[in-house]
Amino acid sequence: MKLMGTLKDGRQVAVKSLSAASKQGVREFLTEIKTISLVKHPNLVELIGCCVQEPNRTLVYEFVENNNLDRALLGNRSTNIKLGWEKRSNICTGTARGLAFLHGEAVPHIVHRDIKASNILLDRDFNPKIGDFGLAKLFPEDITHISTRIAGTTGYLAPEYAMGGQLTMKADVYSFGVLILEVISGQSSARTNWGGSNKFLLEWAWQLHEEGKLLELVDPEMVEYPKEEVIRYMKVAFFCTQAAASRRPSMSQVVDMLSKTIRLNEKQLTAPGFFQTSGESSLKKSSIESTSYQFSSAPASITQITPR
Repeated sequence: MKLMGTLKDGRQVAVKSLSAASKQGVREFLTEIKTISLVKHPNLVELIGCCVQEPNRTLVYEFVENNNLDRALLGNRSTNIKLGWEKRSNICTGTARGLAFLHGEAVPHIVHRDIKASNILLDRDFNPKIGDFGLAKLFPEDITHISTRIAGTTGYLAPEYAMGGQLTMKADVYSFGVLILEVISGQSSARTNWGGSNKFLLEWAWQLHEEGKLLELVDPEMVEYPKEEVIRYMKVAFFCTQAAASRRPSMSQVVDMLSKTIRLNEKQLTAPGFFQTSGESSLKKSSIESTSYQFSSAPASITQITPR
């Protein structure tokens, strides 16, 4: 449960209160404290303090005026918030910078594991701040991957992680790619009726890319926008969501790709990997996709996956 509070000095804060019945256990609570207390960056939410009293656990964060991206962009649009391209591109680049810091400059490196719209907080000027580090994993310099329980949110899960529990920084890169498409389309990745068929956002976006119709994905509420730049952002999203994790760029490269300092070599672009859950876990691939990944024939446990 998240509330707003005021400190004695008048400063407004966001209070995240977890009861004993909360799905976030002691381990996740301590992880969140340890992780966020280690890092400081303009695009990461600031932890001000914490409190543990009997069964209750409380985190006190800086207050952000515009809540989160999910509510501002993917909700019912009942607010008067209008997000033009300048704000949307700033949300993408700011989030990318925050992730690049976690992956490359934070010591030890950090994989967030739950990059999604509701965890991207927006301040007064709609600058993004990555929040909720309860699922984060620390990556020492000499570690390339971690085998771990599957945790995260459906619609954002990299296929190699969802199917095999192999966690690398490229899992965050994949989630970020999905996030870009949500920002541009104004729609949730959980929507499955794109194109009048059982397609979800990433799958439909890739089909439009193949048909040369990418601009059909753009949120109709965004009337004016630089077409070439928007298409570039969507192509960066495809680079981030390639089925083979080794083909995805690092987040520092993504920052450069979004800022046009790196030329996009589209000849190197391969199809995204798709993961959907419908009773059983399954990996959905496009017909032209080929990867070197090998997955266990045993079904992946997805009991820790949070639905949208």
